[in-house]
Amino acid sequence: MTIDEYLSDVRAQIEPRKEPLDEARARLALVRKAADSFYGSLRTYRSGSLAVHTMNQPVTDGDGGLILNRNYYPQLGPEGGNEAPDSIVAELCSHLGPIIRETYPNATIHKSKRGPEIHFGDDVNGDDPTVDLVIALNRKVGDGIWIPNLDTGTWEPSHPEQHVELLNSGTAAFRSTRRKIIRLAKAWNKQFAEPGISSFHLSVWALEFVEPGQGVAKGLWTLFDRAASRVEDLEPTPDPAGVSADLKLIKDESIMAVRLRKAADSMASAMDAGTETELVEAMSLVFWKYIEASSTAPLKASAGLVSTGKAVPASALGISVAGATTAGARAYGGRR
Repeated sequence: MTIDEYLSDVRAQIEPRKEPLDEARARLALVRKAADSFYGSLRTYRSGSLAVHTMNQPVTDGDGGLILNRNYYPQLGPEGGNEAPDSIVAELCSHLGPIIRETYPNATIHKSKRGPEIHFGDDVNGDDPTVDLVIALNRKVGDGIWIPNLDTGTWEPSHPEQHVELLNSGTAAFRSTRRKIIRLAKAWNKQFAEPGISSFHLSVWALEFVEPGQGVAKGLWTLFDRAASRVEDLEPTPDPAGVSADLKLIKDESIMAVRLRKAADSMASAMDAGTETELVEAMSLVFWKYIEASSTAPLKASAGLVSTGKAVPASALGISVAGATTAGARAYGGRR
């Protein structure tokens, strides 16, 4: 097998199943329609992995937003009366619940950091995708929108629609290649017991670093290599829309620099491999949960130990610290 065939095999393993994917799209459409009838609704939009075609299995959620007409809510936000978002989000949750439960009787409405989070309580082939709906205001000065931070009771600038436009830009062939690279990078990140970076951050790196004509293998190596250099140099990753603050890593830079450099070096070894044995050994260091090779057995064993709470050698987790171990931690389950 060639390196492209191995990468295709990984992509086949992470390909989202059609039924849950269709269900996620239908649920997002239902929530957007329900939000359209909220008092002062201006329009809704799609965002996230569904909108940019980079969803992996399992299908976890659909993302979208509701933009309010500022004429109905003149006190809301930094460019109004600086009213906090808590009350309006609570009103939207109360509005959405009865409408959604007409179709999904077991649905429950919660609050995430940015707005309502809808759980449907209806499994579809092993997946039960949720919907995250961001409530927003158009900015009077500057591009983009104001979105809530319910953790702090404040509003922050963002431009999710521009993000979607950027990630769906380019020729059809290049869009396809970049999406494959993003999906592979997301799969790499999710192999860790505690993923170190958000899917959006990886997508921004792909947008910034991957170039037309590289192909999937070289493009993935480029993403890892240039991202590793950026993190090693402690350089920030700016919002591609130029609206939000710089993007933040989930894990410390020292951890992510090691993880990314190891992935880049392994991809380079795979591209330079002279035999298939060398190729599969190198590829399995990047995708150890998807490609079998003897070299990844200790890593898989360490991953199992992490889930049990036992001490694990730090080097097995991509942390270069002599003689160090790390206590097993609960798998990362945070939400945007």
